[in-house]
Amino acid sequence: MARSTPISRHVGRLSRSQVAAKRGLYKGKKTAAPAKKAEAPATVEKTVGGKANGEKRVIPANKASKYYPAEDVRKPKQARKLAAKAGLRASITPGTVLILLAGRFSGRRVVFLKQLDSGLLLVTGPFKLNGVPLRRVSQAYVIATSTKVDVAGLKVPESINDAYFVKAKSAKSTKEGEFFGEKGEKKAFPEDKKSEQKTVDAPVLEAVKKVDNLAKYLKASWGLSKSDRFHELKF
Repeated sequence: MARSTPISRHVGRLSRSQVAAKRGLYKGKKTAAPAKKAEAPATVEKTVGGKANGEKRVIPANKASKYYPAEDVRKPKQARKLAAKAGLRASITPGTVLILLAGRFSGRRVVFLKQLDSGLLLVTGPFKLNGVPLRRVSQAYVIATSTKVDVAGLKVPESINDAYFVKAKSAKSTKEGEFFGEKGEKKAFPEDKKSEQKTVDAPVLEAVKKVDNLAKYLKASWGLSKSDRFHELKF
């Protein structure tokens, strides 16, 4: 039997398709015949009381429906799939420092606060250190590090949920205004969101100050160079 000699752990010299081609099992003929299914009878014979009725009667095995629709309209298939909340990775716990891999703040280090009902992660910079505000991110685009911030005493307000991040629809700009270079009024950032950002960041900043060089670590951005071996990095 053809074997693939290992080059390193879990890596063989031959691929799966090359091993299958060398073994040649596809050349052998399959002798086992497919199992025959017993055909169900179309009619069933039932006994009927009374000699005048013939004592026996042949009835269809599958009873036909009494009513048929006037038009054959195909019913749409009912969708039974529900979007379930994604399970949180074991390496991500409240206070874990995460590295963002995509989006506007790619490469920044943030502090994980909690998981929202949608399954997205609620994170903060804090804003005063690296300019990252309260954001929702997918756990598929973060790297969980071994560094943690003590946020045991932090209570995230109930108002900060998925609806908190929904943007209001703005009115469409007219073509004439775009042609003449008219710029729309820049909306000011809501004051209530500013205050909520400060209340959430305050205990996080206090916890960061207690650890040496943690503020510098959160300020520094992360990236890869040509000489880095990503599979050997430990975060």
